[in-house]
Amino acid sequence: MNLTIPMLVTCIIYIVAMLLIGFVAYFSTKNFDDYILGGRSLGSIVTAFSAGASDMSGWLLMGLPGAVYISGISASWIAIGLTIGAWLNWKIVAGRLRLQTEYHGNALTLPDFFSNRFEDKNKILRIISAIVILIFFTVYCSSGIVAGARLFEDTLGMNYETALWASAIATIMYTLIGGFLAISWTDTVQASLMVFALILTPIIIILTTGGISNSILTISSNDVTKVNILQGTSFITILSSLGWGLGYFGQPHILARFMASNSHYAINKARIISMIWMIICLAGAVSVGFFGIAYFQNHPEQAINVNANNERIFIELARILFNPWIAGILLSAILAAIMSTLSCQLLVCSSVLTEDLYKGFFRKNASQLELIWVGRLMVLVISIIAILLAENPNNRVLGLVSYAWAGFGASFGPVIIFSVCWPRMTKNAALAGMIVGAITVLFWKQFGWTDLYEIIPGFLFASLSIIIFSLIDKKPSDVIRKRFDLANIKYHAK
Repeated sequence: MNLTIPMLVTCIIYIVAMLLIGFVAYFSTKNFDDYILGGRSLGSIVTAFSAGASDMSGWLLMGLPGAVYISGISASWIAIGLTIGAWLNWKIVAGRLRLQTEYHGNALTLPDFFSNRFEDKNKILRIISAIVILIFFTVYCSSGIVAGARLFEDTLGMNYETALWASAIATIMYTLIGGFLAISWTDTVQASLMVFALILTPIIIILTTGGISNSILTISSNDVTKVNILQGTSFITILSSLGWGLGYFGQPHILARFMASNSHYAINKARIISMIWMIICLAGAVSVGFFGIAYFQNHPEQAINVNANNERIFIELARILFNPWIAGILLSAILAAIMSTLSCQLLVCSSVLTEDLYKGFFRKNASQLELIWVGRLMVLVISIIAILLAENPNNRVLGLVSYAWAGFGASFGPVIIFSVCWPRMTKNAALAGMIVGAITVLFWKQFGWTDLYEIIPGFLFASLSIIIFSLIDKKPSDVIRKRFDLANIKYHAK
């Protein structure tokens, strides 16, 4: 089945539609606040879908199904951990962060918030947090570009290097043009496409393999460990998988959606919508990988590409099971997942470089127009660096994502939680938590101490550092405490 023409046509239609949304957003972008945070104007539905789509990158349709295909249903512990973590992030952090950023100088970025929240006059928090964001997001961005390159390589027959550049151009274009509003509006479309693909595809796979019972029987007859969620696992592997949920508290591209909501009241409705969407998508992704095992056991002659690279499983099943035009739409869902996450990551990096470094240190009186164009230039710079990092064709999407996810979760997660929940937290504690979390992840990953996912020790040590430094440090000023209390009072008000 030749997918080249249908996939090319659907990709062109899809990309043109995203660019049109970008142009509409361009004319709605009046100042730098609009460009990097949408003027805090997002309603519940857009907040929910934008947070979900920006979270679920190419790993949702490539990395996660691939992991389940190799390891069996036990790999779904990652999805369970993510679901719990996402719900807690919405419940504990979302509404509080929306108000705390507003009351602390109407902060537009996380470094800006940290600086204002702790009266960081020497700007050390702003610098360190900006460096952490740029390091880990550049790796994260490269994972999205790798996923896009794999998609174009497998479906359009491009070589890896050409696919690398082709897959990144569309995302870069509408991010450059429309900024935050373009990303948020396109995320709503992309989230809808993703959930459609992850409902339809598992259903067709199950029907093709003779139903759920027959599929499970087929899988267990070859390897019984793949149908038992506990089989072949250990306490460490389960804990590591569940530990993915800790990452949500520190992801700048997701936290930015909370900050951009039009009010903290909209967060409650957005949480329900986003969690329903997320559960459906994760269940669909796990189902593709799991029931894909049964399909390829029944059709081993079609499993060559999947066995060579397990992250191709969704692509191969779409190619095999569907009419080329339907398959083209389904594969566009992978492009949607990639573009939605990559675009907001690029914008977060751009906002840090522009707001926290360029304006913060070099051009305090820069005009709004100047900041917008500097922001666009920074999107281009980060994009090129991420593309260069993604040039290795042996990169795996899930591996790149897991590293960046752990870096943000450990370095920012505890700092965010304590900063919006504990008025006693101090600047030195925030700095210690950030540095300890980042260094723990880097060293734990480098030296491979046990098989425990590096986010867990990083999160734990960062949290302990924050508590210890806050208690031995002098109390925050009355001004800081007053701003915190005003935001907290409004959060609890009915």
